[in-house]
Amino acid sequence: MAGKGGKNITKTVIITVSTCTAVVVLFGFYIYCSVIRRKRIREEGTGVEILLNDLEGTTGTCCMEAHMHARDQDHSREMHYFNFTTILAATNSFSDENKLGEGGFGPGKLLNGKEVAVKRFWPKSGQGHGEFENEVMLLVKLQHKNLVRLLGYCTEGDEKLLVYEYMANTSLDSFLFDPTKSRQLDWAKRAAIVGGIARGLLYLHEDSRLKIIHRDLKASNILLDEEMNPKISDFGTARIFGQNQIDANTSRVVGTFGYMAPEYAMEGLFSVKSDTYSFGVLLLEILSGKKNSGFHNPDHSQSLLSYAWRLWNEDKGLKFIDQNLVDTCPVSEALRWIHIALLCVQEEPNDRPLMSSVALMLGSKSVNLPQPSAPPFSMGRHFMSDQSSTTGTSTGFLMSDQD
Repeated sequence: MAGKGGKNITKTVIITVSTCTAVVVLFGFYIYCSVIRRKRIREEGTGVEILLNDLEGTTGTCCMEAHMHARDQDHSREMHYFNFTTILAATNSFSDENKLGEGGFGPGKLLNGKEVAVKRFWPKSGQGHGEFENEVMLLVKLQHKNLVRLLGYCTEGDEKLLVYEYMANTSLDSFLFDPTKSRQLDWAKRAAIVGGIARGLLYLHEDSRLKIIHRDLKASNILLDEEMNPKISDFGTARIFGQNQIDANTSRVVGTFGYMAPEYAMEGLFSVKSDTYSFGVLLLEILSGKKNSGFHNPDHSQSLLSYAWRLWNEDKGLKFIDQNLVDTCPVSEALRWIHIALLCVQEEPNDRPLMSSVALMLGSKSVNLPQPSAPPFSMGRHFMSDQSSTTGTSTGFLMSDQD
């Protein structure tokens, strides 16, 4: 009996140990699968979730030697986690010599390595963290030849930095409003820039997997590569819309006065049509070579918009065109573009065209254009039209990719 009892005990021990071992193995396998699943970058958005999870928990982790990689929706590029000490060294501790401006990107080269632009969110800014995460979340998911490409990020303590592709010709405003450099922008270049901006905005509104309202489209947020191709930048204040969503309202208006649609500036109401308005202002600036903000005219026009409206109605549209272009541009096309811009800056959002219609009108001379109504504030109404921005959370630097 004892022998048989011993065998039963041995059998019980074996079964118990085997069962425990199996449980441990299965639990380990479950943990392994969970980790793998969290690390996989899938089209459905996992890449964004991983990146944001890492952003929330990386305080003090910028000294990691390894890079964090994340792939975007079509698996064509990688997202670097940049070492903070590398960025400090490459930017000479963010010296003024490498500074590109407040919230912008600009010219300059370092001696070796791949050149990129670094956007630094000011540590003391209350808005910096939200805009940092928003920009990363969107640009990981978006890819278009007319959108600036985000290469990586870094966080350490209160420091938050984004690393972008380097744009050799800085931003559109640095050319457009400079008396000397603006001469480089002939009609062909300006036409290509306008078309590229329109395609980039159309992608955000209708063709990407996300429906994006930019909310701060302006000349300084249009970057130019070495071939003067335009790329829309600065998505810190952009908003995601549901595919069936028409508009939204906010109590915190962000963007730049002078480019804001009236319903957004005054009521906080924004939609794809508020981006259309900003595009119309930008188109008028590209055609005239003049800033809407701070515009002064001897004829006492209140704004660049009202000046364009008056000249167009008086059949004097050529007087509006930049003098660098007026003798060489195709007259009928230039006048048509003034007409299109005026359609974009109509006061009522419902009267403005969608960007799909704008792109079609720009690309085809056979599309009939409706009669525009007067732009806002051209009949004596007052509006804040200075160049000040409601955001000021970042500074641009250049660095070489030595990480």
